[in-house]
Order: sequence, then C-alpha cells, then structure tokens
Amino acid sequence: MCGIAGVIMKSGDADPDILDRLAAALAHRGPDGSGRFVDAGQGLAHTRLAIIDLETGDQPLRDAAGNVLIANGEIYNFVELREEIGAGEFQTKSDCEVALPLLVRHGPEFSATLRGMYAIAAIESDAGRTYLARDPFGIKPLYYVEDAAGVYFASEPKALFAAGITAPKLNGLARDEFLQLQFTSGPETIYQGVRRVLPGETLTVVAGRVTGRGRRDALPSGAPQPLSEADALKRVGDALMDSVMVHQRSDVPYGMFLSGGVDSSAILACMRDLNERPVEAFTAGFFGTGARDERAHAKYVADAAGANFHAVEFSENDFWSLLPSVAAAFDDPVADYAILPTYKLGQAARDHGLKVVLSGEGGDEMFAGYGRYRRALRPWWLGGRKMRGRGILDGLDLLREASGDWRTRMAASEAAALPGRSKLQTLQAMDCADWLPNDLLAKLDRCLMAHGVEGRTPMLDPEVAEVAMSLPDGLKVKGGHGKYILRKWLEGALPEAEPFTPKRGFTVPVAEWIGAKGRRIGEAVASTDCIAEICDPGRVIDLFAGLQGNAARHHGQAAWVLLFYAVWHRIHMEGVAAEGDAFDVLAAA
Repeated sequence: MCGIAGVIMKSGDADPDILDRLAAALAHRGPDGSGRFVDAGQGLAHTRLAIIDLETGDQPLRDAAGNVLIANGEIYNFVELREEIGAGEFQTKSDCEVALPLLVRHGPEFSATLRGMYAIAAIESDAGRTYLARDPFGIKPLYYVEDAAGVYFASEPKALFAAGITAPKLNGLARDEFLQLQFTSGPETIYQGVRRVLPGETLTVVAGRVTGRGRRDALPSGAPQPLSEADALKRVGDALMDSVMVHQRSDVPYGMFLSGGVDSSAILACMRDLNERPVEAFTAGFFGTGARDERAHAKYVADAAGANFHAVEFSENDFWSLLPSVAAAFDDPVADYAILPTYKLGQAARDHGLKVVLSGEGGDEMFAGYGRYRRALRPWWLGGRKMRGRGILDGLDLLREASGDWRTRMAASEAAALPGRSKLQTLQAMDCADWLPNDLLAKLDRCLMAHGVEGRTPMLDPEVAEVAMSLPDGLKVKGGHGKYILRKWLEGALPEAEPFTPKRGFTVPVAEWIGAKGRRIGEAVASTDCIAEICDPGRVIDLFAGLQGNAARHHGQAAWVLLFYAVWHRIHMEGVAAEGDAFDVLAAA
C-alpha cells in the first residue's frame, strides 16, 4: 500500500518541485521509501509501504520498452499472472509489476484480469498515453484535477492542495449531499474542480488532456441462478477460502479486525484454517455506555478459533481528543461514526507491529445483509420504503433553505438496474456504486493509512462477487435473516460465532457523548461560520442540548454530522491545525 501522484502537462516540462510536494503530503501512506520519474512533460511520484518484495519492489517500475508504472495497492493474483506471462518478463518480485506486460498487450484494458485493490498510473511510452486506473470496487482512492495546464493526480485531495495545484473551494451541492448522507457520491468531490476516478474506471490521458474513459464493473451481470442450498454452501465456502488465501499473500506480519459479527467471523474461520500460527485479532469496544460492547462475544469467538485477542477500548475522552486527528485524515469527508474506533484500531495494529489487516467490509453488500434491503423489497403497506429516501437533516427544521437537490447526485447509482437483475441484486449494486466505495472503503483506507497500515477486504473479490451475485435471492434473504447462506456456512465452520442469534448493529455512542456536553458543544458548533451559513444557530443549539434526554436516534446522528462537518471545515477549508481536542479546533482563531 502506498501513495501515488503525478502530473501530465499539455506543454513544457513537469516541475520536480511539484512532485516533491505531492510526495511529502503522501508520506504517511508510504513511510518505507519514495521514488520519482520525470520525462519531459510527465512526472510520477510514489511513497512506499513495503508489503511484498521488500528488497526489489521499489517504484516507479519500468520495463525494457520504457513503459513506467506506479501503484497503490496489491495484486492478489500476481503469482498466477506471472506464471501465465512468463518469468522472463520480470525484473522484480513485486506483485504490481505484472501490470507492465499487460499494458503492452492490452493498452487501456490492461487491468481487466487484475484481481486486487489498486490505483495505478501507467505510462505507455511508445503510444504517448498515460492511464489512471482504479479497482472495480473502489477500494483504493484516486483523485485528479484537469485544468488549462494539464492533468494532476494523487491518492488524496490534500496532496493536490499542498502542491499548490489548486486551492480547496467548497462544492455546495456536494456539501449538501454530505450533510444528508454522511458521504458524497459520483465523480465530483466536496471540492470544486477535484474529481474522483470512479471505481473500475480507467482514464486515458494524452498530452495533458483526458481523452478516453473505460469502465470495469465490480459485479457480474445476469439474473440469480437456480442453486440448491448444498451447492450454494460449497460455492460460498470455496470462494471465501480462496479469497482469504490470496489476501494473505504478504512478506510482513498481518492480522484482522474482529467484531464478532458474521462477516469478520467468517474471515477468521478461513484464516484459522489457512494459518499455522494463531491469528492476531483486534476488537474495539465501549465501556460504560449504552452501546453494545462487542468485546466479550468477539473474545469468545477468537478463543474458539485459537486466535490471539486484542481488546481496544474507545472512550469518551478518545472521542473528543481524537476527533480532530480523525477529521484531518478525511480530506474527502466521511461522517460514518465507525471511523472513530477504526482509527484507533489502526493505531493498535501498527503498535503491535502489523502492516496488514484483513477486514469484513463488503459482506453486507455481497450477501444482502442490510435491513434496508428487506425494507425496500416490501410493499409500502407493509412498511416498505425506498433506500436513502430521507436525509439525515430532513424534518429537523435546521436548514435555512431545505432542498432535495442533493439527491440528484444519487441518480447514477439508482440507475444500476440491468436487464435480468432481480430487485435485490439492483439494491446491492446501488450500494456497491456509492455507499461502499465512498463511505465504508474510504473509512478503512484513511483510518489505516494514517498509521501506515494496509487494509484488505476478502469479501470484495471478483471470485466472491461472482458467487454471491449468482445466488438465488431466497438464499440471501430467508426467514427474516439477511446473509442467510453466509450465516449457514459460518454455522458449520465456526458455530461459536452464533450466526443466527439476533444481534444489534455496530453502534458508537456518539449521541451519548455529545449529549453529555450538550449545550456547550452545540454553541461551539453553531458559532462556526460554516454551520451558521446553512443552519439556524438557535435550532442547532437546541438540537445538541436536547440530546441529554431520550432524544430520537435521528437527532443524535444529525448532531454528530454537524459536529464532524464543523471540525472538518475548520481543518480542511480554514487551515486550522488539528491540535488539541474538538473544542480547541472549533475555538481556534
């Protein structure tokens, strides 16, 4: 895992100073080394977190024909691809080097057979083309700016700002979407002029201009297949074991995040069978709050699997003291409250000497675990409702100008229906288009890379997706349970996980902690220019003060998003240092 950045100029030479500033801003993503490539109007910068081929895997990577590549990510099927291509083609043992001969053979389609998570910049020298490619699920981020001078790209927007390429200017429509959804969707970001390379997208850049776009779908097309439960169980088990096996390929120590839920327990069951040594498992919990503490059950599951269990407590003091650091890590903002314990888990994994962590992200999307799927499948007279039909701030009378325009940015994902897909498959595809890459995977990337740790997601693998999306709907949702077939497999593989026992979803007691400082923090948030611009300050104060009682969950989520946005804006838009606690940042001159 690494940081990548570069420039492709329309005319003139690439400025080495810009590359140096880009690399410096991405140093946290790659603390083990850095590299540069400059050739007339093109320049590439790379910061390395060494995971595979520790001795010869430095980047940029080059071949005899002058093609050059930098990558942020891991190619899990590199062993198989190297055998297929031929060992004589390679100068290193790097997993990412396989993309160079594929570039020669397939040009802009070079990533079609890659199985992994990646953001890649590749220069096809003879053709005079540069490609910017991102993995189909969007596990690894990539951003770019295209202006009159050329195209600039980086793993994080703040690198583009630090290099002086552009300045952070707020995109109002994206801001509104963020406040209503807790993330932003589509190619546009919360910053004017800074765009995302979309999941699965490959941009072709010629002479400093984007001239082409290709797209590789994360999910297979087609309707569910008629499978028996026995056949489905075997296919799911085989796919999971194979995916976890390749996701463990590493030359450095690795572990996992364990919540004790179905997805992470399934990963643990596979790791137990694939490893001779005990798995290092990390779980976050909250003592003395109204939120369910997962640690006792997770330890029971870990002990049953023979894993070494590491409990990590996230406290009220952590909430206030770490919030500025967490917000600073999210230049592309995500207000999913799970970013808080995930950030501390990443820190704990690093402190235990790990550079790689496997996680269960993607299980709900692949195997239809969310309750919102079941609600959306019901008719309205039985309580059915559309996914994301209501925003976080809707109905609270907080906004100066309430508008539904933010929903226009969701149009692309809501048009994810393809011929032959069932309604459930379409709902899953919608989440894979926006919620998954722009919330869950952004959370994992930023929280772990802030500590120089790589997060891997075995559930988000082409082989797993092929099996999961082919399952009959009735084996995904059955008897009131989502992820039925995954639960059934886990019941046999690791019954101590109790996969059919009703469990509450993972929650962080942010409303409880905010409510304890109610009016004081409400006044601090309401007094910021960014909140006063869009909300009635008095109503914001009342919202926060009201959390001290038995406020609705909706109120707590709204208060949290406003608090996060106020801290985020102070750091990323106003240039306030992420020092002290949340009150210090909000009060800074």
